[in-house]
Amino acid sequence: MMGSKDADPSLGYLTRKDTEVKLPRPTRVKNKTPAPIQITAEQILREARERQEAEIRPPKQKITDSTELADYRLRKRKEFEDLIRRVRWNTGVWIKYAKWEESQKDFNRARSVWERALEVDYRNHTLWLKYAEVEMKNKFINHARNVWDRAVTLLPRVDQLWYKYIHMEEMLGNVAGARQIFERWMHWMPDQQGWLSYIKFELRYNEVERARQIYERFVQCHPKVSTWIKYAKFEMKMGEVDRARNVYERAVEKLADDEEAEQLFVAFAEFEERCKETERARCIYKFALDHIPKGRAEDLYRKFVAFEKQYGDREGIEDAIVGKRRFQYEDEVGKNPMNYDIWFDYIRLEESVGNKERVREVYERAIANVPPAEEKRYWQRYIYLWINYALYEELDAGDMERTRDVYHECLKLIPHKKFSFAKIWLLAAQFEIRQLNLDGARQILGNAIGKAPKDKIFKKYIEIELHLGNIDRCRKLYEKYLEWSPENCYAWSKYAELEKSLDENERARAIFELAIAQPALDMPELLWKAYIDFEISHGEYERTRALYERLLDRTKHLKVWISYAKFEGSATGEDGGNPDMPEDDFQEHLYEQKKQCIQRARRVFEKAINYYRTSAPELKEERAMLLEEWLNMESSFGELGDVSLVQAKLPKKLKKRRQTQSDDGLSAGYEEYIDYLFPEESQTTNLKILEAAYKWKKQKIVSDDE
Repeated sequence: MMGSKDADPSLGYLTRKDTEVKLPRPTRVKNKTPAPIQITAEQILREARERQEAEIRPPKQKITDSTELADYRLRKRKEFEDLIRRVRWNTGVWIKYAKWEESQKDFNRARSVWERALEVDYRNHTLWLKYAEVEMKNKFINHARNVWDRAVTLLPRVDQLWYKYIHMEEMLGNVAGARQIFERWMHWMPDQQGWLSYIKFELRYNEVERARQIYERFVQCHPKVSTWIKYAKFEMKMGEVDRARNVYERAVEKLADDEEAEQLFVAFAEFEERCKETERARCIYKFALDHIPKGRAEDLYRKFVAFEKQYGDREGIEDAIVGKRRFQYEDEVGKNPMNYDIWFDYIRLEESVGNKERVREVYERAIANVPPAEEKRYWQRYIYLWINYALYEELDAGDMERTRDVYHECLKLIPHKKFSFAKIWLLAAQFEIRQLNLDGARQILGNAIGKAPKDKIFKKYIEIELHLGNIDRCRKLYEKYLEWSPENCYAWSKYAELEKSLDENERARAIFELAIAQPALDMPELLWKAYIDFEISHGEYERTRALYERLLDRTKHLKVWISYAKFEGSATGEDGGNPDMPEDDFQEHLYEQKKQCIQRARRVFEKAINYYRTSAPELKEERAMLLEEWLNMESSFGELGDVSLVQAKLPKKLKKRRQTQSDDGLSAGYEEYIDYLFPEESQTTNLKILEAAYKWKKQKIVSDDE
């Protein structure tokens, strides 16, 4: 008994094991050396061809009498009928059966077979085609007409049936019948090819007016650009230029906003060009470029440029080229409207053309693309669109009111609480000054200080008021400036400078005192220098010394010491003496004064050296630099100077090596550096060596005694 798991319903009583194809086991080739006689692929194929058995064909049957023929027919029909019963839906079997009946010249039986086949599948248009071809081949015209008529009635959307039907009638010379069939077909609104076939049919018989009427119906049924162009070309071919122009004009009225309108305008312009109507063609191109979206007008621009190069003057050619570039810019800003560099290029192009309205339109479109985030880095390029717009309105367009509106709208748009732009405030104020509107400029700058105070705004506002001679306003502005930024040394210095220029020395000194009393300053060294220079310029040497001392209380920087010493060395005008005294006495007085200056300078240097020796011994390089400066000063004093005083204190330069470390703490080799050995250090070193030698000798004596 066969197991159910081995049985397969599709194999009957056989199992999969029984049906397996057992291939012979491939033999292993032991000797792999090439054979002495090589066999080519061609030889193998030729041998296979020679050994191939001949195809088995059924023997030819010869029929000698009617009885045998009837018997043969009965047998064949029985075979076909049996086959149809088994595969009723197979169209090929029906066609073979019908053709066999046709070959037996039994047309009624053949028709019967065709009709039975159509009952099974009347939607199969191949059956209708073959049926009608059989009728036509055997010249049964009325039968064929009947078949075609039924076919197009049942399957009106199969174009091939209509074409064959019409072709048959035309071959028979039945033009009226063919036209009638076309009309029946046109009621079903076929595709463009069907209409064009009807038109060609009429033109074959020179029925131009009929063809024109069909074209009218055609463009109503298929209102597309291609159909209107075909209609216009037909009229042009017939020599009807006015009719063709009329067709194009009607097409433009109906399809100006169509997606394929570009093709229509190009065809219309080329038509006018062929008619030598270059002005009409130019107008069509310009109308099209104004109405068609830039993204769909690439071919139109190219054709327009070519047209202008052929027929236009220099201005027209430049116009066309500008139009082409305009199209490119439109395409780019359409893809990325936030690319402000493209907008700048586009605006520059429009400004070169000089059409004010168009320039303004592009500016308005550009500034409408506000950056999405309120971060200054996104606005830095965008703000220049507004600046350029305002400058264009002022300088090129000459519209001052519009310029004022541009600045106003820009300032209203910027989120001043998060960030602002000093440039736009200053440009707006300068514009008002150019219009002699000082109150307007002051109001803008006042708003700027109130909403978004910045260094540039304060500086420019003060500069404007200073030019106008409004000192009180300048003082108020400096006060506001310092309230907003008390650590700004530049503001303090400039304020004091203003008072100094007005000979208000006490006010200037008070401002400097306030400034250096601030807890935090951005560049205190500049402020102290300005204060010291101020006192020196007014000959206040005692005040200057006091300032230096106060500065040294705050910082012991090398430059401060050097500056102090140089001041003392040059402060010879402190007591100028009596100018009425004799020349020798005056010279002696100057000599004594110079000696005092040198003494004071030496005291400063000694004080500095003492500080570096005791409080900051690690700052050897600064100490060495200080001694170099002292030496240079002593040299500059001439016979009053004492160079040996400094030379005794000069250090020796030693070149040493030290180990360097990398970022991860590992050793990275050695580097050379310059070290300084001062005289007192060398004496200490010698003492240490003597002390070590003494200890060594003492230890040796103790060890010998033991």
